[in-house]
Amino acid sequence: MDARAIIAKLRRGEVPDEAELAWFAQGLADGAVSDAQAGAFAMGVCLSGLGQGGRVALTRAMRDSGRVLDWALDAPVIDKHSTGGVGDCVSLVLAPALAACGAYVPMISGRGLGHTGGTLDKMEAIPGVLTALDEDRFRAVVAEAGCAIVSATADIAPADKRLYAIRDVTATVESLDLITASILSKKLAAGLDRLVLDVKCGSGAFMKSQDEARALAQALVSTANAAGCPTSALITNMDQPLAPALGNALEVAEVMATLAGQPGRLADLTAALGGELLALSGLAQNLEAGTAKIHAVVASGQAAEAFGRMVYAMGGPVEFVDNWARFLPEAPVIREVPAPVAGRVSAIEGETLGLAVVGLGGGRQVESDVVNPAVGLSDVVSLGDTVAKGQPLARVHAARETQADAAVAAVQAAITLTGPVAEAPLVLERIT
Repeated sequence: MDARAIIAKLRRGEVPDEAELAWFAQGLADGAVSDAQAGAFAMGVCLSGLGQGGRVALTRAMRDSGRVLDWALDAPVIDKHSTGGVGDCVSLVLAPALAACGAYVPMISGRGLGHTGGTLDKMEAIPGVLTALDEDRFRAVVAEAGCAIVSATADIAPADKRLYAIRDVTATVESLDLITASILSKKLAAGLDRLVLDVKCGSGAFMKSQDEARALAQALVSTANAAGCPTSALITNMDQPLAPALGNALEVAEVMATLAGQPGRLADLTAALGGELLALSGLAQNLEAGTAKIHAVVASGQAAEAFGRMVYAMGGPVEFVDNWARFLPEAPVIREVPAPVAGRVSAIEGETLGLAVVGLGGGRQVESDVVNPAVGLSDVVSLGDTVAKGQPLARVHAARETQADAAVAAVQAAITLTGPVAEAPLVLERIT
């Protein structure tokens, strides 16, 4: 086959067939397709689209461009994927909770992207934890702890790794077909039996409107099911941070509080997503029973025990669960953000808060940046809270005073204290 002929098809508004898409994905993985051809392909897909059949074919082709894991375990192998938000540390609570319910959770995760935090960066805020495990160690951790949160190895969906980097510099990131194939190729290469998707919308998400989130959720669910992995999705509200903290170590602290039974949006969404997965995989009779099961393993301490086993198996402290505050790094500068006026919190610009954390060093502005795990925001107010003038809207954790000054100003700009409060439910919609 010829990359030029496939690109020409897209230019004419035609969809390449399954064999052509498989050849192109393999060419991305082995170098037979040049960067220029990959960029032209991405632009062609962005402008013309692939339709449902082409989207499924590209997803399968990118999945099969590298290693596809086969677990052959005695219980369902399940996972969840989030499209990204702020204060979203669900994975660190959900993976051990599902493991405590009898599932295996081989969670291949990513790093921070734009204003959103990365699950791997949060795990690595725990001293000693290594997320870059080879396949043998990955399998061993899943067998020992029931769950593992790791980075993708070089042979997992290599076509996506190459195409993603090219999309980032050719203004083709937003294509629904390419987003779908990118997300699902990596997840399906993990050898999952079932998958649930957390598609976020709102001020702290990439998808700002519910209509945009619904279109993506429907594309993801229909494609994953057609590719052989039973999948459902929840569209969830990201008009405010999911946890009242943003930043790697600070979010791990929220995870530990939630695993100890602290209620809140983080606990509620963990239970909703977990209930969905347990029902989908047959480990619970229905959604309600699955949600109750997640709450039960958190309340009993079983989820925290599974988290501790995972942390230790991945190189972390054996006593982390019992003494987590002793191990997490702390920033040298902690500053309260005073409310400039009295009022009720009516809006929170989550993207602005996320970028403030990046500015503190808690995320990356370029790929080579080193993340500071200690910095971020804590004690962030929630929608509907009433605050007096001077009362803290949040606390800034910074490495330097100048960085703290900038973050204080950003938080004040991001939080609106006047106007009507329009709170929406945490779970907006379910897509099956």
